[in-house]
Amino acid sequence: MHKISLFYTDQFVLPLPKGHRFPMEKYALLRQSVEQFVQVQLLEAPLASREQIALVHDESYVEAVFNGLLTDAQMREIGFPWSPQMVVRSARSAGATIAACQTAWESGVSANLAGGTHHAYADKGSGFCVFNDAAISAKVMQQLLFSELGRLPRIAIVDLDVHQGNGTASILKSDTSIFTFSMHGEKNFPFRKENSDLDIALTDGCEDIFYLDALKGGLHQVKSFDPDLVIYLAGADPYTGDRLGRLNLSMDGLANRDQMVFDWCKELSLPIAVAMAGGYGHDIKETVAIHTKTIELAIGNLWK
Repeated sequence: MHKISLFYTDQFVLPLPKGHRFPMEKYALLRQSVEQFVQVQLLEAPLASREQIALVHDESYVEAVFNGLLTDAQMREIGFPWSPQMVVRSARSAGATIAACQTAWESGVSANLAGGTHHAYADKGSGFCVFNDAAISAKVMQQLLFSELGRLPRIAIVDLDVHQGNGTASILKSDTSIFTFSMHGEKNFPFRKENSDLDIALTDGCEDIFYLDALKGGLHQVKSFDPDLVIYLAGADPYTGDRLGRLNLSMDGLANRDQMVFDWCKELSLPIAVAMAGGYGHDIKETVAIHTKTIELAIGNLWK
């Protein structure tokens, strides 16, 4: 029986102040939830190396993160207090997406049970994101696969978190070998958007039918890029019950979204690495249920 490899980092917990709005506990709850699936193999996330992180981040920024030299203003923009746990978790979360990409290349699909830290820029963190795991993983995979393919691999980042992947768009804006697609709330954070290769901005209150129709059109445009590998940010935050989402998707709508992405990849024989990205439900159990459904549907994409 083929198993899907899932990489986790939830044992590295950030020491956040009481009442902090980042849902740190969702990651352990998600790992516990996906243990129900017999086709799941849970693996501790490896550390991304400083060299791998520096493929997309300025060395001075990486050094400041690792050595606790970020300014108070830089830490406020990230939204976390600095701690050794923050450094380790951020590096392992990037390592988890790298590992998921490598595994997906072999088996068709894999996932990071965290990740999707798409607000991190080359020279700064932002919006609960320290290192940009999707951008790092894309560049690492290009290094790893170049000799196998005899050319630079083309990678598509399909970002369906409710917030625009501004850091990803900025880091990769001049890289024609990586296609950035972000479908997000038009009026939601970040309030200063960047230009992805494809942006689809949605109005507040957007519902299932319009969302899925827009996604179908977006994936059709990504297809013309002819990618070799897809990194999928499967945010739970377009859900109607999300505190920060402002869209109105149902759980069924989100499941249909995931299924559309997986079917699209399967039809094109594209390996897909999934990162969970955001989810800030009023009821954390609903956020965990949405992420769990993503993993359940991903199991059906084990095609290699």
